[in-house]
Amino acid sequence: MSDSKQLILASASPRRRELLALFGLAFSVKPADIDERRLDDETPREHVSRVAMDKARAIGRDHPDDWVLGSDTAVVLDGESLGKPVDAGQAADMLRALSGRTHEVMSAVALVGPDGRELLAVNLTRVEFAELSEDWIQAYIDSGDPMDKAGAYGIQNQAGTRIRRIEGSYSGVVGLPLYETGELLRKAGLIN
Repeated sequence: MSDSKQLILASASPRRRELLALFGLAFSVKPADIDERRLDDETPREHVSRVAMDKARAIGRDHPDDWVLGSDTAVVLDGESLGKPVDAGQAADMLRALSGRTHEVMSAVALVGPDGRELLAVNLTRVEFAELSEDWIQAYIDSGDPMDKAGAYGIQNQAGTRIRRIEGSYSGVVGLPLYETGELLRKAGLIN
């Protein structure tokens, strides 16, 4: 990467920041303020793809000489996206719905460049929860961890102790699929 260009992460997520740092690239963080609501006709995959790209484009407009990376993650159960819970009651409902079942986590990563390129990749991971007791659900909600996470859980925290199996990318479930991110960074010539 030339000295005149930098990489910007268009996300406030500390988890995405930690994962992106694994590539050893210098980057700055500028969270994108966009409307992340799902459109009526969007599939979950289309939704995460659009939001990731919208984040990158929004910051890219203000920083046209830099590369901008955006990402979005959705927890999908029975074809429906479970967003971030608005309150403890909704978090409990989500965790009850996920209990003992397999769901999908879709993570999209978008890279917008100063050369006009727009690159996108989507990772799909299947996650199986064990049965979750009401006591565990309440204690987890009391920890505060579910409140800023899609599907009301973070696999990297207490909820990870109740995950029976995953098929796919652990980092994708955390919020930034490392393999796909690396592929985009390589295509852009930012890493070897």
